[in-house]
Amino acid sequence: MENLVNKGLTEKTGGNDMSLWNSEEEARETIKDLVIRYYHDFKEASEEFKPGRRISYASRVFDEKEMCALTDAMLDFWLTSGRFTRQFETEFATWMGVKYANVVNSGSSANLIAFMALTAPELGERQIQRGDEVITVACAFPTTVTPIIQYGAVPVFVDVTIPQYNIDVAALEEAYSEKTKAVMLAHTLGNPFDLKAVKDFCDTHGLWLIEDNCDALGSTYEINGVRKYTGAWGDIGTSSFYPPHHLTMGEGGCVYTNHPLLDRLVKSYRDWGRDCVCPSGTDNLCGHRFDGQFGMLPQGYDHKYVYSHFGYNLKATDMQTAIGCEQLKKFPDFIRKRKHNWEGLYKRLNAGNAGEKLILPGKAQHSDPSWFGFAVTVREDSGLDRNKLTRYMEDHNIQTRLLFSGNLVKHPCFDQMRETKEYRVVGDLANTDYIMHHTFWIGVYPGMTDEMTDYMAEVLIEAVQAGVSADG
Repeated sequence: MENLVNKGLTEKTGGNDMSLWNSEEEARETIKDLVIRYYHDFKEASEEFKPGRRISYASRVFDEKEMCALTDAMLDFWLTSGRFTRQFETEFATWMGVKYANVVNSGSSANLIAFMALTAPELGERQIQRGDEVITVACAFPTTVTPIIQYGAVPVFVDVTIPQYNIDVAALEEAYSEKTKAVMLAHTLGNPFDLKAVKDFCDTHGLWLIEDNCDALGSTYEINGVRKYTGAWGDIGTSSFYPPHHLTMGEGGCVYTNHPLLDRLVKSYRDWGRDCVCPSGTDNLCGHRFDGQFGMLPQGYDHKYVYSHFGYNLKATDMQTAIGCEQLKKFPDFIRKRKHNWEGLYKRLNAGNAGEKLILPGKAQHSDPSWFGFAVTVREDSGLDRNKLTRYMEDHNIQTRLLFSGNLVKHPCFDQMRETKEYRVVGDLANTDYIMHHTFWIGVYPGMTDEMTDYMAEVLIEAVQAGVSADG
């Protein structure tokens, strides 16, 4: 308490009533000063690394600025979307080079809203209806595919390439049918898929393109001399701000587009499906709240309670977006460090001849990836066993991850759909199955030091040289 008094805080006379501050602004600054001290005393991470310390595939990277922003939002006690959300949406859209950005509560929700926006009747002949087909891949995280299935559309699965781990664009025309309405794909581990080929295909056939950009925020791709961030090339892009991702709010996501109608639809599906676009806490921006005619409702029915779509409540809170505003300032450095860590791993593994028994990752042409992870695939003739390799890494305190679902259609969630027309597979998905058996990845998140990536490379080379096999 003494340090508070020394800041000029005074005690009232009479009873136990205490006045510690002269103004709310002074109170906030004092509280944030204490938060800064708390961060440096208890939360500031040590850069020192020693073998034996656990290396996670990803982790939060933050400092006192995020904690102070969160404190500001907490003191506002505006428990839904508010000033920090508006600030983040504006700054994020500017950073991405798009016109509209809408924050949601997760990357999975972002994919849900992006897809559902394309089912709106306002889109006329381009509306995705139940039974229509959407081209995607089975070597994916499930929430890229879940909205398609839950709505009643039909996912059409095509194979991927190795070592890019993205859609094999040679299969696109074979996957196309008169029912095809969209392509919905993720950029795998930060590595962009062949955007030019996919965009050309979509433009030729009049299809929507949804870019699941959750693992690739900050990656860029060039088409005909124009370079943009991934997520900004398609009709709609999505991002995730879960802690392992490129920037974090804890939980959170974003849907972004350049289309004003799609922006309006995204807002509607995110905000209960309502027709009104007034933000939370705001009424009658249009000036016609009580004089419209909608559906079979009585004339003048309150516009704030008119629902044009079967929507959800998937908004984020200001406590999340306040963190995001500070993370966005750090983002260029996060991208630089991810690239640095990926390049360091590649060079060390290549120098250690790991490529003789492992397929090292390769980036897509015309791209500059903001890497999410470093994928390796065991060569067929190597004699190595993927599961034993990952156990070896884990036993040496290096966290590993498989390439998400491997082959999503082999999972139990598809058990009741087998032998139905609820999904379609093009070809034999040979590479997808190979990845399911032989691929894993390790992290490159910006909190990693050179000592950590050196150690990861050293352990992996050691495992390969030791011949960790199915018989070993």
